[in-house]
Amino acid sequence: MKIYIDAMGGDNAPEAIVLGTVDALRKHPELEVVLGGVIAEIEPHLAEAGDVRSRITLDDAPEVITNHESPVMGVRKKTNSATVRGMLAVRNGEADGFVSAGSTGATLAGGMFRLGRIPGVERPALAPLIPNGRGGFLLIDCGANVDCKPEYLVQFGMMGDAYMRGVMGLKNPRIGLANIGAEEEKGNALAKETFPLMQKASYNFVGNVEARYIPADQADVIVTDGFSGNLILKYTEGLAKTLMGIIKTEMTADIRGKLGGLLCMPAFRRVKKHMDYKEIGGAPLLGVQGAVVKAHGSSDVRSFSSAINQCIKMINGKVVDIIAEAVAKAQAGNEE
Repeated sequence: MKIYIDAMGGDNAPEAIVLGTVDALRKHPELEVVLGGVIAEIEPHLAEAGDVRSRITLDDAPEVITNHESPVMGVRKKTNSATVRGMLAVRNGEADGFVSAGSTGATLAGGMFRLGRIPGVERPALAPLIPNGRGGFLLIDCGANVDCKPEYLVQFGMMGDAYMRGVMGLKNPRIGLANIGAEEEKGNALAKETFPLMQKASYNFVGNVEARYIPADQADVIVTDGFSGNLILKYTEGLAKTLMGIIKTEMTADIRGKLGGLLCMPAFRRVKKHMDYKEIGGAPLLGVQGAVVKAHGSSDVRSFSSAINQCIKMINGKVVDIIAEAVAKAQAGNEE
């Protein structure tokens, strides 16, 4: 198995990306990687990678698509960037997957225009797995498509179903539609039009999921448009960070808090591990013809290693094939 890594993407690149890749290689002896980027900046961080160095290939990709430029123009013009070269490597069968902590827009544009959509897929979608203490739920879409049609959301449910089957091993994932209430008639025009279409879909649709119950294990996949999904994602991350900060402050506020904190520390560490995004690493880009994972822009060594692990699971779980089969079957049913 070979995965192409964008070594220059992310706030802590290339050091955290290279060291995270080395960590992943040590955990997965079957893995080979291509590190794409500015070779002179990558090589110094490989000094301690002797035991896995033979499984690393360097690809000279001196151009970098930043967050401050048009993603589409960057993908079109910077053909010697790791994003473009990585997507083409997957498309040409030279790599099995692609991972980047760089520009989300560039990853999406590269997937759309360089790798290509799965036939029949209307819009690819970013789908992070959100920790909730019970294994997590998939949020789709979290920002790739801020304006959606009902048909897009129906397909998001289909792609989320495929991911949870292939990667998480769920036999019959529960698919829910994010809404302001559980009743069928609730919501805006998009939600109301989507509901009956999802009822007719081939997957296990469990109805509307009110926002307060999204983390309460009512569904394994939460379907929403990219605008609402991004709000849910950012608020969830911010709330978790704020709560952990409040707990830490109160535990150190006085002697009683410190003593209680010492007794509760093992439990708090377990809670933190359950809620830590670094255990997951990033969001898969579903709907394109290859295993693509967008890692967090602030990825450190551990979280980037986790993102690579997620890409490995996508490849082994044949998620792309499952989505393609489901979309083709749905189209065949619509034509009858």
